[in-house]
Amino acid sequence: MEGFLKEAPAGRADAFAAEVDGLDALRPHVRVPKVLDHGVRDRKAYLRLEFLQLQRTGDWKAMGRMLANLHRQTGRRFGWHRDNYIGLAPQINTWRDEWAGFFLEFRLRPQASKAGLDLPKLTLLDSHRPQPSLLHGDLWNGNAGFTSEGPVVFDPAVYYGDREADLAMTELFGGFPREFYDAYNAAWPLAPGYAKRKHLYNLYHLLNHLNIFGGSYRGQVEATLGLLRL
Repeated sequence: MEGFLKEAPAGRADAFAAEVDGLDALRPHVRVPKVLDHGVRDRKAYLRLEFLQLQRTGDWKAMGRMLANLHRQTGRRFGWHRDNYIGLAPQINTWRDEWAGFFLEFRLRPQASKAGLDLPKLTLLDSHRPQPSLLHGDLWNGNAGFTSEGPVVFDPAVYYGDREADLAMTELFGGFPREFYDAYNAAWPLAPGYAKRKHLYNLYHLLNHLNIFGGSYRGQVEATLGLLRL
């Protein structure tokens, strides 16, 4: 089988192992590339995946229904059985019973601390009680596409969390088409309050981009913090 090869310094081997773990978790529920091989050789970490002829456009309604099906896979707690990575950054996944505490302690605070920012008091999740849904975790339009067989997603950062966190990220960095959201809501409507909570969830990704790519994201972080204070 023809493969798509990803390589990195040997120190990134754990990131590829985490990616394999995430793909294995998603595979029973959504279309993802098959894992052909991974490990370390010649002082390089590598991951070889099934090669897919990807297209940027396709049946976005099917993508919405596929994601809703993924989110219906629920667990007992928030987190994951191992830490993984959001892009280049480590992502802590220690199990927690309470979502608000999990998101604050293991998502926002590590990124805000790295950015040298003091978070304001955030109470938006205090009365929000979502189910722990299986999430892709890094679902922007660069990590989704289509083959002749339908929608496919890749490069996950899997954990059990609020399904709204996945939906929120699809609205960043170009967003998904309207028909995707219509199909998702037809399959499983979002709860009232999502329109504001999504800014809190996307603050995590904006902080991560600020920490990785630098000051060009500071304005978006500050604007999002302003929205959360309203």
